[in-house]
Amino acid sequence: MSRSVSSRRLQTVGASARAYGGPCRSTPQLRSCAKRVHSQRMSFDWRLFALGSAVFAALTAILGKVGVADINSDLATFYRTIVILAASALVVSLRHEWQSPASLSYKGMIFLVLSGAATGLSWLCYFRALQMAPASRVAPIDKFSVVLVVLFAVLFLSERLTWKVGLGSMLIAAGVVLTAL
Repeated sequence: MSRSVSSRRLQTVGASARAYGGPCRSTPQLRSCAKRVHSQRMSFDWRLFALGSAVFAALTAILGKVGVADINSDLATFYRTIVILAASALVVSLRHEWQSPASLSYKGMIFLVLSGAATGLSWLCYFRALQMAPASRVAPIDKFSVVLVVLFAVLFLSERLTWKVGLGSMLIAAGVVLTAL
């Protein structure tokens, strides 16, 4: 990369960093600011995707409830999976992210297969529940998974349980109980 292109990139980052509230004039300051801007953008990105996940999960419940009204829930899950497969393949293709399976981590692939099996079983149960009960009662119970994720993360991933996460989990559990009654 040429020095002028690198310099221009640092100047652009400097302008972005100043927008985030820091003076960034010299090259060392620009590099420091670049790291800070990247860090701040990354923290924003995961929240945006997490919010997108929540919105699409809500749409999954509503659209799924209508979809399974006249179709067997297992067959509905199959067709839904085909759509997900096609959409995922499109995204990976557009981003040029295909890799040979042989180049991937063996351990990672085992856990992805197990995660896929868990996802499939979750969807089968979810669509069957949607076929049998109102979406407004099924979806909140499904969100009990948040409490289970916190518990499993503490037990199996050695993540630290903070008082905020603990309290939030208890409130979610209480909400699940209230909507299930």
